[in-house]
Amino acid sequence: MNYQPFSDKDLLFLKKLLGDDRVSTGASNLEIHSHDESFHSGYYPDVVVWPLTTEEVSTIVAYANQHLIPVTPWGVGTSLEGNPLCVYGGILVDFDRMDKIFAIRAEDFQVDVQAGVKYQDMNKILSRHGLFFAPDPGANATIGGMIGNNASGVRTVKYGGTRDNVAKLTVVLANGEVIRPGNLAQKSSSGYDLVHLIIGSEGTLGIVTEASLRLAGIPERFSAAVATFPTIRQATQAVYDIMGSGLGPAALELLDVSTVKVINTEANAGLEEDPTLFMEFTGTSDVALGEDVKLAETICKENGNTGFQSGVGREARNRLWENRHKAYEYIKRNNPGLDFMILDTAVPLSRYTEMVTFAVETIQKYGIKGYAFGHAGDGNLHLVLAGDFQDEDFCRKRDDANFEIVSQAISMGGTATGEHGIGIGKKKFMPMEHGKSLELMKQIKKMMDPNGILNPGKMVDPS
Repeated sequence: MNYQPFSDKDLLFLKKLLGDDRVSTGASNLEIHSHDESFHSGYYPDVVVWPLTTEEVSTIVAYANQHLIPVTPWGVGTSLEGNPLCVYGGILVDFDRMDKIFAIRAEDFQVDVQAGVKYQDMNKILSRHGLFFAPDPGANATIGGMIGNNASGVRTVKYGGTRDNVAKLTVVLANGEVIRPGNLAQKSSSGYDLVHLIIGSEGTLGIVTEASLRLAGIPERFSAAVATFPTIRQATQAVYDIMGSGLGPAALELLDVSTVKVINTEANAGLEEDPTLFMEFTGTSDVALGEDVKLAETICKENGNTGFQSGVGREARNRLWENRHKAYEYIKRNNPGLDFMILDTAVPLSRYTEMVTFAVETIQKYGIKGYAFGHAGDGNLHLVLAGDFQDEDFCRKRDDANFEIVSQAISMGGTATGEHGIGIGKKKFMPMEHGKSLELMKQIKKMMDPNGILNPGKMVDPS
């Protein structure tokens, strides 16, 4: 695309619209917004703006479209694939100040929010009403960022991802027009499902400014358990058997030995250093929960588990999940001086054991230091590759291993990304995964964003 250079005239327009305090070309602000949590090279925006309303976003986008200036939405920069980076410069729209909760409709199990609301902060407020927003990516991401990536997390196995928990959106299109797809009913058969088209599109089809979210009641009772196994194959087979038994855990997480060791080192967790499953069951009856845990223990024993700890108390359970959420952070802290690539494949549950085994054997073949963990209950594997990204020989091995592992996942009927999104790093796998469907995606992009101004460089090429 032939984008126009950002000019002093453009800067003057933005300052007139928003005021000097909500527009910045300062070096520190450009630097902060030039990189996310991924290893991808930094891309600097020309300007950072902080809108307060949908109307302001609409005006910014309409102007950018008219003058062929790229526009990229930004939450808090916790993404892992370069999703909010300004590959072609232009205007970065930071939603930090669009953080209002408009209404909590507890009787409908719904909440209306602006896109800049952070989900952990929101859940603290919702807890006063006995409610919570279930998708849980770990980091305190914004709702807009979660919608852009279709974020999920440890509770996906029970509650689904972001896509399953959004009722209605407010979206600014590339020409500045505002649409509000969806409705507040529990179900609908009306029209094309534009809500789900926007969710996971990473701001390439429209910029989400507001959302009505579906909520769940905070479970009255829970029971957490930790199971260890001699091999990762036995642990993953137990995952398949637990899910096949109809138990319906609220969370079911896998950690390999390397990840457990890092958690012990960084958090003094005292875990047995074997392949490990973290499990949680929820319900209204202690008796029913006890039966669920008992059946899970039986299944684990049938798969040769070496230890099963149940009845984990609330404080210990909270530490358990905190350590799981911080696993990637712990890995980085435990390997100073190294760089990291995190793979995010997902496969049908029946192929999960095979997928994990293949991934681990592949990095061993290339001699790469790696850590395997993930949302085992829904077939999602995170594999962290660690090394010196300035070493050309290592980078070739890293890229070859990445290609083999992701290709294997796709060949199993899976995906290159279960929850982190396409961003910059996964674009090369789009033709392999989607085939001729990718051409339709390009047509949709061209129709909705003919000038290619919305988060260009992601999903499909702007050309």
